[in-house]
Amino acid sequence: MPAVVNRDECVSCGTCVEECPEEAITMDDEEIAVVNADKCTDCGTCVEACPSEAITLE
Repeated sequence: MPAVVNRDECVSCGTCVEECPEEAITMDDEEIAVVNADKCTDCGTCVEACPSEAITLE
């Protein structure tokens, strides 16, 4: 399963976008992180990088 972003916890910092080695995360119109499931490899880099703990692997 790809990484999942809790929209209520995301602080729009963009750290996950910068850290994702697969370029699987972008920011939507509300500046909330969105994971592209087709690109996500479940590596966990974004989970570790997220300062608000808004991203989980399911």
